[in-house]
Amino acid sequence: MTSSQPSTVDRAFQSALYDDTDSGLDTGASLLAADPGADAELAHRGREFVAAAWRRGWQPADVVRLVRRELDDPHVRLTAGLIRAQAPDDRPRGPRWRAQLDTLPEPDGHARVGDRFSHATAVLELYRLLLRLPALEPLDEPRPAATAHRPESSRMLGRIRALLAKAEATGFPEEAEALSAKAQELMARHSVDEALLAAGAPAPDAPSACRIGVEPPYEQAKAVLLDAVATANHCRAVWNEPLAFSTVVGFEADLEVVELLHTSLLVQATHAMTKAEAAQRAGGRKRTKTFRQSFLAAYAHRVGDRLRAAARSAVTGTESPRDLLPVLATRELAVTDRMEQMFPETTTTRLRGVTDEAGWTEGTRAADRAQVNSHPQLP
Repeated sequence: MTSSQPSTVDRAFQSALYDDTDSGLDTGASLLAADPGADAELAHRGREFVAAAWRRGWQPADVVRLVRRELDDPHVRLTAGLIRAQAPDDRPRGPRWRAQLDTLPEPDGHARVGDRFSHATAVLELYRLLLRLPALEPLDEPRPAATAHRPESSRMLGRIRALLAKAEATGFPEEAEALSAKAQELMARHSVDEALLAAGAPAPDAPSACRIGVEPPYEQAKAVLLDAVATANHCRAVWNEPLAFSTVVGFEADLEVVELLHTSLLVQATHAMTKAEAAQRAGGRKRTKTFRQSFLAAYAHRVGDRLRAAARSAVTGTESPRDLLPVLATRELAVTDRMEQMFPETTTTRLRGVTDEAGWTEGTRAADRAQVNSHPQLP
């Protein structure tokens, strides 16, 4: 009677993946480094780990974001390579998934990380992380009809992106204000057009969801800012603090604008915070963490106020606000129902560390100068 012997990869995994000690990792890496014939199986197992992550609700950007936070740049490159290698065997995906594949970190031309032992160590560290990924709420892919942009919609989003990019880049507050105000006007028009178009379609689209990274430091204030942007754009945001992202639920056209506006506001807030902090230091004050935390919290709070005011104005400024309100109410109810299906249990959290009066004052002023508003919202 004969029995098959465990492969080198099996023995390496037994030592390294199911043993959290450094000695187990070294043993596994030594086994792999000594057996070049194990490379193909090792790569195949990596693609299986990636496929398992997709089945547990993860997406490419989620995995890359976590690897970048928990490990190092070589592991990020290895991850991107595994995701690309697994893609031909994957099932058909939607445009948001494909966009994540297109933005994966580019390989640097090196097939390996250092010598064989160093490379094997990095691979096993990555596989350890992939093996322990928790299950996430699955994100529905938007239906083809919902994701096929009309030429007018694509042009509108292109103009919004360009205006926000200029607002982020300029060093003149008045110019940034004018550019942001124009972007806000286009966003409101885009939202109303998409809502009315969907209402008249024979098969209206349904809410979907996306994940947006909310990275430390000051992640609480950043999550509050994202929540304000999402709410003003008929979306709902649920923050996952341990995994450093928020899931935003909404209709596809609104999700795109939430991502655009949130990114732009973060860039502008960071610029304004750096400038305000420099002025504080010039006045003799040392840099403090509480100043930045309070600045961003005030910024998020004030931007939320302005977004809500702009939402009311955008609805009342349409030609037929009475006709628009039922359409928006139906869409908002659909978003709420979808959010509650995905997250039947949520909790609220109190913003911590907001104790610096100067930071709060400067953050409020910066939010007033930004004058970035967004979509109409139901009263």
